Amino acid sequence: MRWDPDVYNRYPDERGRPFVELLTRVRVDSAAAVVDLGCGPGNLTAMLASRWPDAEVIGVDSSAEMVAAAGEYASDRVRFFVGDIGDWQPDGPVDVVVANAALHWVPGHVDMLATFASWLRPGGALAFQVPDNFSEPSHTLLQELRESPRWRDRLAAGADRSAGVERPARYLEALVAAGLDPDVWQTDYLHVLPGEDAVLNWVRGTALRPVLTILDADEQAEFVSSYAEALRAGYPKQEFGTVFPFRRTFAVGHLRSTDPVE
Repeated sequence: MRWDPDVYNRYPDERGRPFVELLTRVRVDSAAAVVDLGCGPGNLTAMLASRWPDAEVIGVDSSAEMVAAAGEYASDRVRFFVGDIGDWQPDGPVDVVVANAALHWVPGHVDMLATFASWLRPGGALAFQVPDNFSEPSHTLLQELRESPRWRDRLAAGADRSAGVERPARYLEALVAAGLDPDVWQTDYLHVLPGEDAVLNWVRGTALRPVLTILDADEQAEFVSSYAEALRAGYPKQEFGTVFPFRRTFAVGHLRSTDPVE
């Protein structure tokens, strides 16, 4: 699936805020190695380098387009690689592993948390956030359109974006099972998006990507026109903008430091 960094970054503040709030709960004062799984266009990865100025920071993303865009933020201690979250491995121990709005794209990702935790040095942390908005109109309207008589032969299966996330309690259980001290919570954002067809412009960078990958140019135009009409009814524009509710699940797990020898 092809990603478009420019489209994804149309709402940098709204997409970046959960990342910032996730990092506030990471209690790691100094780090030598930090990994960003699903780094996207690299702008948020650069924040990790600022947070831990002595660390080597590695960003990994399955999209060559995203990694190419991330090159803008590369330096002697910030590097980016094309890789699959499901099988990528660091060269050695890591102090912080971050995955921002990425794990829900990986089937069975909850089972991978123990692997990510195994990379950590004592005192390190695993931190991630995933969207929990799959029951909202942005997704239910998309699914209804995909399964309509016009599109079901083309899109009913191949562009499936049903919920790929677990309930918060499941993430907490997985962190505990991995030997980490858990900190799990949810936040409901009410984003106020400017411009016309604001929610459509948001999902063009995420949930709509699998559909656009399958359809040709004429089909894309037809599908997007119908979807945009449905979204306008689901998210009516107001004088001050379009309100876009968005729930996210946050999870941070800390590996306790080795107890001092008495």
